[in-house]
Amino acid sequence: MKVAIIGAGNVGSTTAYALLHEGIGHEIVLIDLNTDLATAQAEDLLHATSFTHPTTIRAGDLASVEGASLVVLTAGVNQKPGESRLDLLKRNADVFAAIVPTVVRLAPRSILLVATNPVDVMTQVAGHLAAGLAEGRIIGSGTILDTGRFRALLGQQLAISPKSVHANVLGEHGDSEVLIWSSAMIGGLPVTEFARQTGRSLDAADRTRIDDLVRRAAYRIIAGKGSTYYGIASGITRIARTVLSNQRAVYTVSTVTDRVEGVERVALSLPRVLTASGAVETLTPSLAADEHAALRRSAEILKAAADALGV
Repeated sequence: MKVAIIGAGNVGSTTAYALLHEGIGHEIVLIDLNTDLATAQAEDLLHATSFTHPTTIRAGDLASVEGASLVVLTAGVNQKPGESRLDLLKRNADVFAAIVPTVVRLAPRSILLVATNPVDVMTQVAGHLAAGLAEGRIIGSGTILDTGRFRALLGQQLAISPKSVHANVLGEHGDSEVLIWSSAMIGGLPVTEFARQTGRSLDAADRTRIDDLVRRAAYRIIAGKGSTYYGIASGITRIARTVLSNQRAVYTVSTVTDRVEGVERVALSLPRVLTASGAVETLTPSLAADEHAALRRSAEILKAAADALGV
């Protein structure tokens, strides 16, 4: 299957590298307004095929999306130190207006995976621009990374593999995201009970620290090295494998949702069943009262941002 990545910067090129190492897609096309960058990235990645998988990797232009099963949108301007994801909105909406209609015309049966920030509103922008493409086929990477961060930090705190941690982050991929502590589980036990039985600390101070480490992660990483890309590329790769192999797996990703906590027509992350047809089912998790309220606040923030753009 063919995967087209639009945006050959840190996120796009790292995603291509991760796809290559996982053997996902028989062809990967890198597309960027900076053609020299796309060409150089493709050449560098081609050399890795000797050690990974015999994947066709090349640079192309926007017309190269034709026939792609998956189109990953990482194009956009970078988040500046201290800049919120929502501050990026108008600048990146203009970028999408020049890209998305052409993608839908040339690859009308593709899954469109949005990773450009602010990803939730950009997912709604993409849906507005993608006339004729079913909403479930437009997926934002959403909080898949935040969920991964939450599980990794809980695993670190409790000395257990993050793959054994079942905990989600919902809502915005950003400042208003909601860590769902009430249903966080390890081995069929609530995380607090797991901590008690194993003699590990998970008191209120620990939970506050983990919340801050998850919620503020991007700001710290951007301040230190300019952008985040390893974590999100891994999340994109997991989504790609799921949809391209029709795995029917559940991830916290963003799509336009008819109604969330009383807020209508808003893109944000909830647990979704992903298949070759995209996001086919949305699950309604059990939440504590404060989590319901926080998710509503998150939905209202995102709805206001989308409404301001008229999408």
